[in-house]
Amino acid sequence: MTNVDIRTGIEMIEHDECLRLLASQPLGRLAMVENGRPHLVPVNFVLDGDAVVFRTDVGTKLDASSRSVVVFEVDGIDESTRSGWSVIVHGLAHEVTRLDRVDLQQRLARLALHPWAPGEKSHVVRIVPTSITGRRVRPAHD
Repeated sequence: MTNVDIRTGIEMIEHDECLRLLASQPLGRLAMVENGRPHLVPVNFVLDGDAVVFRTDVGTKLDASSRSVVVFEVDGIDESTRSGWSVIVHGLAHEVTRLDRVDLQQRLARLALHPWAPGEKSHVVRIVPTSITGRRVRPAHD
């Protein structure tokens, strides 16, 4: 059942469709707070169920997102039809270490997660969602 805002015409995307759309894209944006200011960075990622997983090196992403509330966003657009969608994941990010459950470590080690940016990227961060929401703008009808 499609839920459309009558005033704006924007469609609210159901949870399962949000997950499908998230999984369809290799790159998203991680938003976190660094030194009291919003900070936004692109990261390539994969899904572990409904959790977002990415690799990083020591630095801003690891420091600012470890055990912190973050927002992750992925979108898709079609300029020719002026349509698109956006999925937002609010959640708690944490670095997965040898202190985490063995089954979690093993499952994440099997994911096809290959960082695009150069460098070692030896730290795995997992965002456990507290909410996943999506919105879609459909082409206008003439």
